[in-house]
Amino acid sequence: MTDDFMQTQREWLSRVALAESMIPLIGNLYREHNVVTSIHGRRLINLSAIEVIKAHRYARRINDIELELEKTLPILTAMQTLELTTASIDLGQLATRFDERGGDLLEFLQTELADVIGISPEDSGADVVLYGFGRIGRLLARILIAHAGAGKGLRLRAIVVRKGSDDDLEKRASLLRRDSVHGPFAGTITVDTTNNTILANGSLIQVIYSNDPAAVDYEAYGIRNAIVIDNTGRWRDEAGLSQHLKSNGVSRVLLTAPGKGGLPNIVHGINHEDITDEHRVVSAASCTTNAITPVLKVLDDKFGVEHGHVETVHSFTNDQNLIDNFHKGARRGRAAGLNMVLTETGAAKAVAKALPSFAGKLTGNAIRVPTPDVSMAVLNLRLERAATREEVNVYLRQVALNSNLRQQIDYIESGEVVSSDFVGTTRAGIVDGLATIADGTNLVVYVWYDNEFGYSSQVVRIAEHLANVHPAVVPTRKEISEL
Repeated sequence: MTDDFMQTQREWLSRVALAESMIPLIGNLYREHNVVTSIHGRRLINLSAIEVIKAHRYARRINDIELELEKTLPILTAMQTLELTTASIDLGQLATRFDERGGDLLEFLQTELADVIGISPEDSGADVVLYGFGRIGRLLARILIAHAGAGKGLRLRAIVVRKGSDDDLEKRASLLRRDSVHGPFAGTITVDTTNNTILANGSLIQVIYSNDPAAVDYEAYGIRNAIVIDNTGRWRDEAGLSQHLKSNGVSRVLLTAPGKGGLPNIVHGINHEDITDEHRVVSAASCTTNAITPVLKVLDDKFGVEHGHVETVHSFTNDQNLIDNFHKGARRGRAAGLNMVLTETGAAKAVAKALPSFAGKLTGNAIRVPTPDVSMAVLNLRLERAATREEVNVYLRQVALNSNLRQQIDYIESGEVVSSDFVGTTRAGIVDGLATIADGTNLVVYVWYDNEFGYSSQVVRIAEHLANVHPAVVPTRKEISEL
């Protein structure tokens, strides 16, 4: 027994040493070349050695075999010799392809990465302003700061808020530093009260106090052609949000709520390619719409969806009351932490704004529950053709692992997961395969989603698309029709 213990311990420490040797290589590619490395979609940037090992274990979901660090380390080492440019490179897929083809590793990489080798574009960074700094605003800040890299992507330059107190700046920084749901900020934060700035992991962020979206001179702070992400929810139509465009230095406006009127509602991965240069104001729809639309799209592509009902079991939000009090909305005045609250949702109907083929097909309702984050959507669908539970699950699993909707859809099969296990997930929705029910043309699919962080990740993807700074994806992911 002692010999077995020592042997497994030596093997473990050897793996830790390999992972530790990978960390500076991963960091160098990110800092010097703006290359984001991942293992089947799991980012490796700023991970510890243990987290790198865990990311390699994730590969078991692909072919039931854990990806060996001995296979990815040579790939990372060889990549250091290539003149790479901005890209998102999946080491897991590269390792699998190299196993299949064999040959000289450097020649293999030169072929696979040809589209991102030898190109030296000018600085293509884009300035971003957060108008508002609530739950979504602070999570957007965390994501943007974490993705700052060498400054060639989205650059968080300013936060605009109404001044709440004499120590407003310190309080805003403290809320960024500490979060009861998502934990502490990963890094360092320094506050400069003289210049009204927050320095977070090297990102210098100007805090601007203003009550008027049309009267901020961003160019006075060196901010130009900025994307303003309005996360206040105060204005939700084009006329109201267009006020931002009157401020110097603003080029586009992105709303973090469902848009009203003719405002385009965008779900990244579904209809973001419909955005044109003429669309200066767009909406990122709602967290629930982002969670269910990709899943509905792929199910419709494969099996056809005649009609259905969407029931969302949704964590309470800050528009509800902590204790019973007046609220203009029905039932929402009752204590959020003590009750399940039956309420309405426009998410089901909003699907048609991103997927017009679903117009009139879906109904929806919501139950607000006493949890602070992570929600669930139950999709009760009538299909055009019969499908088995296994057929549906195998298909959704492949979509989550290999398709171009991999950032939007995840898949899990575990009899032990609960809502808190999905806090901090970057996917828009996670299909719970064990809960799938199929009976002929009747199908019920359960989709978990972090209604804060998963949604914020989708918002950032839209902003990257608006700014044309989304990195090239290598190797190319499969179209849904190829699965």
